[in-house]
Amino acid sequence: MRLDEALIKRFLAVDPATVGHYIGGGFMRPEMKPIRRDDRRMIGPAYTVRISGRDSCALYYGIKHAPKGSVIVVDRCGDDTFACCGEMVATYAQSQGMAGIVIDGPATDSRGIEKLEIPVFCTGISVVTTMVYGATGEVDIPIVCSGAAVHPGDIVFGDADGVVVLPPDGYEDALEKAEASVAREVSLRQHFLAGGQPYWNVDRLFTEGLADRIAELKKLDD
Repeated sequence: MRLDEALIKRFLAVDPATVGHYIGGGFMRPEMKPIRRDDRRMIGPAYTVRISGRDSCALYYGIKHAPKGSVIVVDRCGDDTFACCGEMVATYAQSQGMAGIVIDGPATDSRGIEKLEIPVFCTGISVVTTMVYGATGEVDIPIVCSGAAVHPGDIVFGDADGVVVLPPDGYEDALEKAEASVAREVSLRQHFLAGGQPYWNVDRLFTEGLADRIAELKKLDD
């Protein structure tokens, strides 16, 4: 299904953590966070970039050639020292209509990036940067970013809590369940604020002894 404006609006009405309840994978590690931590959410199809060492030419190439609305997802091949994205790279990506940048490694110029509209996610901040050599790098290929497999065109969905990745087809069930969960939370929030208790039987769940119950059931099967 094409990620059109109507579908983007549906995603932006929930959050990645809620969608995360209903998917079996595609979670980026907890250290993946946006530089600007606010209420904004990022959503778009992945345009993938692989950069090794200090050569970041492929990132510029990817930003130039990615379709507007893409999220640039960068596999840094394990490097956690050299920042491939700073204020100027982020500004360039914003001017080209990118929906965001996600880097499995550090960024730099954090204060400058905070002032931009484009969300930049990374696993840390560094004072040293890459260079533009043009000797290495790949784009538009399957990669791994912060523990999550990312294929070109995958849906990349992020907010202040982190990033999840969903396939371009087959995510509908998770989105629908997330929408239903958000609707339920309206009344549940009011219930808790009024002093109510959880609807599930916490006392019984806590005291039942699941391991003992499983062992008992297994004996009955013998």
